[in-house]
Amino acid sequence: MGHRQRQPPPLQTGPPPPYRQNPGPQYPTRQPQSNPPSSSQQHRAEEDDVYNIIPVHNLLADHPSLRYPEVRAAAAALRAVGDLRRPPFSPWLPHYDLLDWLALFFGFQASNVKNQREHLVLHLSNAQMRLTPPPDNIDSLDPSVLRRFRKQLLKNYSSWCSFLRLKSNVWISDSTRHASDPRRELLYVSLYLLIWGESANLRFAPECLCFIFHNMAMELNKILEGYTDENTGSPFLPSISGENAFLNRIVKPIYEAIKAEVENSRNGTAPHSAWRNYDDINEYFWSRRCLEKLKWPMDTGSTFFVTTNKGKKVGKTGFVEQRSFWNLFRSFDKLWIMLILFLQAAIIVAWEQRQYPWQALERRPVQVKVLTVFFTWSGLRFLQSLLDFGMQYGLVSRETKMLGVRMVLKSVVSAGWIVVFGAFYARIWSQRNADRGWSAATNRRIVNFLEVALVFIVPEILALALFILPWIRNFLENTNWRIFYMLSWWFQSRTFVGRGLREGLVDNIKYTFFWVVVLATKFAFSYFMQIKPMIVPTKALLDLKNVNYEWHEFFSRSNRFAVGLIWLPVVVIYFMDIQIWYSIYSAIVGVGVGLFEHLGEIRNMQQLRLRFQFFASAIQFNLMPEEQLLHARGSLKSKFRDAINRLKLRYGFGRPFKKLESNQVEANKFALIWNEIILIFREEDIISDHEVELLELPQNTWNVRVIRWPCLLLCNELLLALSQAKELVDAPDKWLWFKVSKNEYRRCAVIESYDSVRHFLLEIVKRNTEEHSIIRTFFQEIDEWIQMEKFTKQYKMTALPQIHDKLVKLLDLVLKPKTDVNKVVNALQALYETAIRDFLKEQRSPDQLREDGLAPQRPASSSGLLFENSVELPGQDNEIFYRQARRLYKILTSHDSMLKVPANLEARRRIAFFSNSLFMNMPHAPQVEKMMAFSVLTPYYNEEVLYSKEQLRTENEDGISTLYYLQTIYSDDWKNFLERMKREGMVDEKELWTMKIRDLRLWASYRGQTLARTVRGMMYYYRALKMLAFLDSASEMDIREGARELGSMRRNDSMDHYSSEMSPSGRSLSRTSSSVSLLFKGHEYGTALMKFTYVVACQIYGSQKAKKDPHADDILYLMQNNEALRVAYVDEVTVGRDEKAYYSVLVKYDPQLQKEVEIYRVQLPGPLKLGEGKPENQNHAFIFTRGDAVQTIDMNQDNYFEEALKMRNLLEEFRRRYGIRKPTILGVREHIFTGSVSSLAWFMSAQEMSFVTLGQRVLANPLKIRMHYGHPDVFDRFWFLTRGGISKASRVINISEDIFAGFNCTLRGGNVTHHEYIQVGKGRDVGLNQVSMFEAKVASGNGEQVLSRDVYRLGHRLDFFRMLSFFYSTVGFFFNTMMIVLTVYAFLWGRLYLALGGVEGSANSKTNNNRALATILNQQFIIQLGIFTALPMIVENSLEHGFLNAVWEFITMQLQLSSVFYTFSMGTRAHYFGRTILHGGAKYRATGRGFVVQHKSFAENYRLYARSHFVKAIELGLILTVYASYSPIAKGTLVYILLTISSWFLVVSWLLAPFVFNPLGFDWLKTVYDFDDFMNWIWYRGGVFAKAEQSWEQWWYEEQDHLRTTGLWGKVLEIILDLRFFFFQYGIVYQLGIAAGSKSILVYLLSWIFVVVALGLYLIVAYARDKYSAKEHIYYRLVQFLVVILVIVVIIALLEFTHFKFGDLFISLLAFVPTGWGFILIAQVLRPFLQKTMIWDIVVSVARLYDIMFAVIVLAPVAVLSWLPGFQSMQTRILFNEAFSRGLQIFQIITGKKPKGDV
Repeated sequence: MGHRQRQPPPLQTGPPPPYRQNPGPQYPTRQPQSNPPSSSQQHRAEEDDVYNIIPVHNLLADHPSLRYPEVRAAAAALRAVGDLRRPPFSPWLPHYDLLDWLALFFGFQASNVKNQREHLVLHLSNAQMRLTPPPDNIDSLDPSVLRRFRKQLLKNYSSWCSFLRLKSNVWISDSTRHASDPRRELLYVSLYLLIWGESANLRFAPECLCFIFHNMAMELNKILEGYTDENTGSPFLPSISGENAFLNRIVKPIYEAIKAEVENSRNGTAPHSAWRNYDDINEYFWSRRCLEKLKWPMDTGSTFFVTTNKGKKVGKTGFVEQRSFWNLFRSFDKLWIMLILFLQAAIIVAWEQRQYPWQALERRPVQVKVLTVFFTWSGLRFLQSLLDFGMQYGLVSRETKMLGVRMVLKSVVSAGWIVVFGAFYARIWSQRNADRGWSAATNRRIVNFLEVALVFIVPEILALALFILPWIRNFLENTNWRIFYMLSWWFQSRTFVGRGLREGLVDNIKYTFFWVVVLATKFAFSYFMQIKPMIVPTKALLDLKNVNYEWHEFFSRSNRFAVGLIWLPVVVIYFMDIQIWYSIYSAIVGVGVGLFEHLGEIRNMQQLRLRFQFFASAIQFNLMPEEQLLHARGSLKSKFRDAINRLKLRYGFGRPFKKLESNQVEANKFALIWNEIILIFREEDIISDHEVELLELPQNTWNVRVIRWPCLLLCNELLLALSQAKELVDAPDKWLWFKVSKNEYRRCAVIESYDSVRHFLLEIVKRNTEEHSIIRTFFQEIDEWIQMEKFTKQYKMTALPQIHDKLVKLLDLVLKPKTDVNKVVNALQALYETAIRDFLKEQRSPDQLREDGLAPQRPASSSGLLFENSVELPGQDNEIFYRQARRLYKILTSHDSMLKVPANLEARRRIAFFSNSLFMNMPHAPQVEKMMAFSVLTPYYNEEVLYSKEQLRTENEDGISTLYYLQTIYSDDWKNFLERMKREGMVDEKELWTMKIRDLRLWASYRGQTLARTVRGMMYYYRALKMLAFLDSASEMDIREGARELGSMRRNDSMDHYSSEMSPSGRSLSRTSSSVSLLFKGHEYGTALMKFTYVVACQIYGSQKAKKDPHADDILYLMQNNEALRVAYVDEVTVGRDEKAYYSVLVKYDPQLQKEVEIYRVQLPGPLKLGEGKPENQNHAFIFTRGDAVQTIDMNQDNYFEEALKMRNLLEEFRRRYGIRKPTILGVREHIFTGSVSSLAWFMSAQEMSFVTLGQRVLANPLKIRMHYGHPDVFDRFWFLTRGGISKASRVINISEDIFAGFNCTLRGGNVTHHEYIQVGKGRDVGLNQVSMFEAKVASGNGEQVLSRDVYRLGHRLDFFRMLSFFYSTVGFFFNTMMIVLTVYAFLWGRLYLALGGVEGSANSKTNNNRALATILNQQFIIQLGIFTALPMIVENSLEHGFLNAVWEFITMQLQLSSVFYTFSMGTRAHYFGRTILHGGAKYRATGRGFVVQHKSFAENYRLYARSHFVKAIELGLILTVYASYSPIAKGTLVYILLTISSWFLVVSWLLAPFVFNPLGFDWLKTVYDFDDFMNWIWYRGGVFAKAEQSWEQWWYEEQDHLRTTGLWGKVLEIILDLRFFFFQYGIVYQLGIAAGSKSILVYLLSWIFVVVALGLYLIVAYARDKYSAKEHIYYRLVQFLVVILVIVVIIALLEFTHFKFGDLFISLLAFVPTGWGFILIAQVLRPFLQKTMIWDIVVSVARLYDIMFAVIVLAPVAVLSWLPGFQSMQTRILFNEAFSRGLQIFQIITGKKPKGDV
C-alpha cells in the first residue's frame, strides 16, 4: 500500500456521533477491594464502559479516534501475550493483555493498569502517526517507535546504572543487528509506567523509582527467562505479589519514612538540618549503599527507615541546608573571590595616586605589594573549607567516612598554602631590605614566589582550558571511569546531577563576550569613580592629629575606625553594582535580540492595514502544513528556501496577493480562519456586531471577481478613486486604471463595487421584465468598452459623482427597516436618467436607445412609468442580500479612515500581536495528525470558579458592587454584552438577573481571575485543533462549498446557538452552530481528543461535593460544557473504624449518561500533602496527563484562540536543537491582563513586562540560563516524568516551587528556551497589600533558595560566566536589593558617628573630604532609583510600542509616583529576604485575586508594614534629624539636601506609600475613623482565641514567630544588630547642656540613672493602676499627682543647680526613646528566659506604648494631608489615572453615587 493518503472515511456532517452505542463484549475487571461497594451489577458494567479519551477496552465501539489504524495497532501490540507463562493464583481471562499480566504478577492496582493502558496506547499511536514516511504495514506497531520510546523513557535509568557502575537490567541490545523483541520492550516500558503511576509521593524521588525498577526488572527477566526457584524448584515468582502488593509492600514503607521525617520537621519550623526532605531521600539512592543496605525485597529494619533520633539512622544525604548568609559565599565563591581580589589590588594601585593604574604598576614596590592578593586568595580558600566543614559535618556518618576525611584534608592544605605564601613573601622583603634595593637576588625571590603561585592556580588554569573546550569537559563529567572519579574527588563531591552542563562553543562565546563587557565596565567604573576618589580623604583622615572629640573616645590614637565607616558604603556598593551594569547591558542586548526576532513590527491597526495583503500568505505559510512530499525537513536546501520565503513574505516581494485571487482555496482557508477569530472576539464581547461586519472577510456570494477584503481596509478607497477619475478626465483607459491599481485595496474596491452594484440592481428588479434586460444590456456595453480600452472615450468621467450620489440614495432606501417601494422606484428612475442622459458622451435619440436595448420598447403612455411594476425587494429574512447591500453602502459612503476600529484596546492589541507574530520565525506546522500531543495541567485549590449572583450584587462599604465596578472598567465590553443578549432575545435588562443570570455570571467571571476564565482559555486549544484538523483534511470542494454554505447560513439563526450552551468550546454539542464546526466530517473530534487533554487538579473537589459547596456545582458545569476537560481530585474514604484510605480520582462528564462519571481511582499510600501544597497537587494529577508535552498553567491565566492556532508550531520546537541540546522546557511570553485596573496594577505589569519578556529573552539567548518562572511554560513530559516531575515539593525550602523545576532541569542537563511568537494571558495582584504579600512570598522563597542544594550545585557546576548570569538573575537580584538598603544604613550610621564624635568637624576645618563622598553617594542613588527600575522598562516598551510612546509612558508613570512604589517594594524585598536567611519563617502567602477598590483601614496597613517599613523608616528619619542638628557640614542647607535627599525620599516612600496607594487614603473622615479603630485594636484585651486582626498582643507575638524558630547564630546576630539603638544615647548625652562639656565616661554611665528612674516611675503608676484604679480610684489619682509633682521638682532642681537647659528635655527624648526600643527588641530574642518572670509584662506594656507612638508618627503626615483640601481628588487621580482616561467615573465608583436607573 506504501505511501497512502490518510483520509478517514467521511461519516456525516454535523456534530459527532454519540460515542457510546452498544459496546462490544463485556468482561469483568478486577476492582480493588477497597472500592466503595457498588450498588448493583449494572453499575459495575457501566463502570467498565467508562473511558477517559478512547475506549481502549472495546475497539469495536463507535468512536472517531478508533478509526485510526495506529490506535488499533498499539492496542493489538499490548494484547500479544502469546506464550508467556501465565500468572498462578488467579484465573487468566482471554482478553487480558501484557499490562494485566504484569499486574497479576507484581500486584499493581486495576485502576492504575487501566490508566497506563490508555496512556501507552495513546502515546504509541501518536508516535506512529508522526512517522514520515509512514510504515509499510500500518496495521501493526512499528518497532522503531517502540524502541525510541523505550530509550526515551529509560534514559535516566540507564544513566543511573552507569553512574553506580551497575549492569542494566533491561536485557535488550541496542545494536540494530539483533532483531528487536517488541513484546519485551513493551513489558519494560509498561513496568516502568505502572511503577510510576502508583508511586504517589515517591515520584519526587526519581532515582528511588530507578532503584525499584532495577529490582523489579530483574524479577521480570527471571520470569521471562524461565528461572526456577532454588529452594522449591517451582517456577520463579516475584518477591511481592498479590492484591495491591506493590502499594502496600513497596510504596508504603518508603512513604511512611518520608511522612515520619515530615512530622519531625514540626510543620516546617525545625531547622532543615534536623530532618530529611524529598531530596535527601532521593540522594540516598545515588550511592551503592542503597543496594547493599536496603536490599530487595526491602529490609524494613534497615537504617534508611529509622526516623527517630534513637539508634543508628541515615542522616542528611548529599547536602545539609544551614541557615546562614555564608551560603551566598559558599555557593558563589568564585564571584566573591574575584571581587575581593580586585578590590585589594585596586586599593594598592590607587594608593599611589597616579592618573592611570598602569603608571603605578610600572613601579616594582607596587608590583610586589599587589602579590599580596595571593594571601587573600589562600585565606578565602581556607575560609571556604572551614565553612564546608562547619555546615556539612551533618553528612558524615559511619557509612560516609571519606567525606569527613576530605573536609579535614582540604582545611589542612589550604592552611598550609597561607604559611607557604607567607614564608616566600617574607623572603622577598628580607632580601630587599638586606640589599637596600631591588637587586637581582630579590628579583629571583620574586620569581620563586610566582612559581609557587603558579602551582597554586593550576586548578584554575585547568578549568580555563576546559572552559575553552566545553565538549571535553562534558565528556569527562559524563563518563563514569574510575580514574576521572579519583581526580574529581578532591575538587567536588560526586553527584548524580550537575554533570556535563557545558554549552556548545558558539553559545559559550556569546555569553562570555556579554560578561566580559559587563565586568570591564564595572571594574573601570569602580576604579575611577569609586576607589580612586576615596584615597585623598582617607589619607587626610589618617593624618589628622589632635582631633577634638565630642565624647569619650575609646580609640583616640588613630582615626582608623572613622576611615572604616567612610569606606563601608563604598565597599557595599562596590559589591552590588554589577547588578546595575547587568541590567543596563541586558536591556540593550534584549532589544537587539527582539529586533532580530521581528518583535514590534506591527504595533497598531495602521501598520496592520499596510501588511494585511501579505497576511493571508503568512497564515498559509505558518499555520497550514506544507504538502509534505518525501523531501526531508531540515535539509540545507529546505532551510534556505524557507528563509527566502520568509523574506518575500515579510517585505512583500513577489506580491503574494496576486496569487491569492487565482488560488481561491487559499483565500477561502484564510477567510475561514480569520472569520473564526473575529467571531470569537464577538463571543468574548470585545467587539460589537457592527465591528464584526467591518472586520470579517465576507463569503463571495455576488460573483465578485476580486478578493473581498474586510470593509475596514476598503473604506474611503472608492471615493479616492472617484476623485482620481474626475481629475484625469481626458486620460486614456490604461493610464487611469494604472493610477487606480497602484493601491491594491483601491483596485479591489472599484471592481467590487462595480460587480456588486450590477448584482444589486439585477436583484431588486424582477426577472423577465424589460427593465431587467435594460440593466443587463447597459452593463454589458460598459464591459465591452472596457475590454476595447475605450471606456473613457465613451463615458463622461465627470458624471460619476452624480451616479454615486443616486446610488447611495437608492441603497439608503432599500436598507431602511420599513421600505417604501414607490420611493425606491423614484430613485431607480433618477439613477436611470443620470446614466442615460449625463453619463454617455454621445447623446442618443430615444429610437437609438430602443434599438440598443437601453429603453423600453413600448411607448411610455400605455403601461405606466419605467420600473413602476418591476421592483421586487427581497424579503427581510434574506440575510445575505441585506448584508451585502450594507457592505456595498459602507464601501460607497465611508469617509473616515477607521483607525479606531475595533474600539476596544484589548482587541486591537490582540490582532496586532497575532498578525505580527505570523511574520516572526517559527517552525512549520505539521498536520494535526502528525503534531505532538500535549496536555495542560492546572492546580486549583479553593479559588473562585464563577462569581455567584450574590458576589456580583453585594456592595462594599463604599457602596460599590463588583458588577458595577466591572461595568465601569470594561464599559465597551458591557455594551457589547447587552447587544448580544438582546440579539438572543432579551427584552429588558432586568432579565439578566433571572433568565440570563448564567450569561451574566460568565461575563463577569471572564473579567476576573477565575477558574472559568482559565478553562475557557485553555479549551481554545481544543477548538483550534478541531478547526485545523478540518482544514488539513478538507478538499478544495469542501472548503469552497463550506464557505458558501456558511455564507448562506451566517446570520439566519442570528447567532442563536449561544442559547443552547454558554461556553464557546461546547459548540460541538450544539444544535446549530454558525461556525466552521458545521462543516466537520466527524473525525476532527477524534483527532483533537487524541492530541489534547486538559486536567484540572481540584484537590478538594471531593469534599466540596460532600459539603454541597457551590464551587463543586460550578466545576461540574465547566465539565458539562467542555468535553476535553478532566478533573482530578483526592478522595478520602473512611475504612473500618477510624482509618482513612486516600485515592487519586479522575472524573469527566458523560453527555450520554448526563452525569459526572469516575474514570480512574488509584489508591494512595496516605494523605497527599507531605510537602508544599501546590507541587503535591500537581504531582497527584500528573499521572492523568497525556501526550509528549505538558503545559503548566496557573489558576490566574488566560489564553486566546488566535494564539492556540500556533500551538502545533510551538511543539515542533522540541525537535530543534538550541546549541548542543534539544529543549526540555519551552518558555512562552506572558501578557499581564490586569494592567488597566489601577496605576498600581499598571506598575506591576510594567515591572513584569520588563522581567518576563525582556529579562527572559536575554536569559534564554545569549546567556543560556533561563530557568522556569511562573507558568505558561511547556515541559517535555516524558523527560520530566522520569526526573522528578514538574516541581519540587519539600517543606519550606521549596516554597517557590516553580523555579526548582528550572534548577532541576538545568542540573540534569536539560535546556530551557524562550519563544515570543505565542503568548498566554496572566493576572497579577492589583492592590498594594496583595502586591506586598506577593513580593514577600517571592523574597522569602529566594531566601530559602540561597540555602538549597540546587543553588549550591549550580553555583559550583556551571562555568564562571553562566554562574554570574545565574546569580544576578535569581538570588543575587534580591541580595543586591538588600545591599542597596544596607548602603543607606551604612552611610547614615557612618555620618552620624562622624558628626556626633566630632571627627567630621575637625576634618572639615582641615580638608574637603566631603566632595569626594558626596559625588560617590549621589551617583549611587541616581543609579539606584532611576536606571534600576526604569531602563529595562523604557527599552522594552520602545521596542514594542515605539520610542515616543515609551518615553511618554515613563513620564506618566513618574507623575503617578511609580518611584515611590518601586522604592517601597524594594523595602519589602530586602526585609523578607534578609529575615528569611537569618531566621527562616518563610510561608506560602495566599494573595487574593479579587478587585481592590475599597479602602484598607490604618490598623490593617500598620499590621502589614509596621516591622518591614514603618519602624525602619522612623529609625532612618531619626538618624537624619539628629545628623541635621549636630553635623557641622549639615549647617549648610544645600550640602545637607544633596547628601541626604535620596535617604529622605526612601523614608517618605516607606512611610506614605501604603496611604498614597490606598483608595480614599487621604479622606479626613476615614482617617479619623481609622485612628479610632486602631486604638480599639491596640487596647483590645482579647482572650486566648483572639486573632491578630482583633488584638494587638496576638499580632505582636505573631510578628516574633521567626525568633522562635531561629537557631543560636540567628539570635546572637539579632542581638548584635539591636545594640545599634544604644548608640544614640551614647552620642547625644555628651551634647546635652547638663554634660557641661565633660568628656568623661561617667557622663554616659550617669545617663543610665534617667532610664532607671523613668522605668521606676512607670512601674509605680502601673502598679497603682492595677491595685487601685477599680475600687479606690482616689488613691490612684493621688499616686499620679505625686509622680507629676516629683518630676517637676526634679526638673526645677536640675535647672537651678546644674547646667541643665530646658531644651535638654526634648533632646534627651532622641537619646532615650531608641534605648527603650533596643531593650524591647533584645527582650523579644530572650523571650524563652524572660516569659516566666514579671519583667515580661513590663516588656509587653512598654512595647504597646511604642507601637502607639509609631502609629502617631506615621499618621501625623497622613492626617495633615487629609485635612488639606483638594488632596484627596489628586490622590484618586494618581491611583486610577488609566481608568480616568477611558472615561471612567471612578469618583462615582469610590463614593458610590450611582447614576439613576442602573442595574
